Amino acid sequence: MRTDRPARGSAHWRVDAWLWLLQRASAAVLAVCVAVHLATIFYAVHAGLTAQTILGRMHASIAWPAFYVLFVVAAAVHAPIGLRAVAAEWLGFGGRRADLVAAAIGIALLALGLRAVWALAR
Repeated sequence: MRTDRPARGSAHWRVDAWLWLLQRASAAVLAVCVAVHLATIFYAVHAGLTAQTILGRMHASIAWPAFYVLFVVAAAVHAPIGLRAVAAEWLGFGGRRADLVAAAIGIALLALGLRAVWALAR
């Protein structure tokens, strides 16, 4: 039996399984968000919309800020989980250290992303 993997049924194995599931679910959300975001950019460019017009539309709607909050949350969940694996495999960060680095990155992404959405929506 390999000793570098946690035993099935252990708390660490369950955490890794949940993180795997969260990363896949957030990837699905991100795929939709990226497609909508790019389609919106193409539409805005093709229609010749100005930044002022785009911001006006964002201010007039609750849907666009809500969409971008979802986008930010999905990114703030997805990226740190992948970076946690990179920190563990490439940098040799063990369990708790990799978790703390990933959590710090996730919190930073969430805070910066929500601040950007707030700045555009207010």
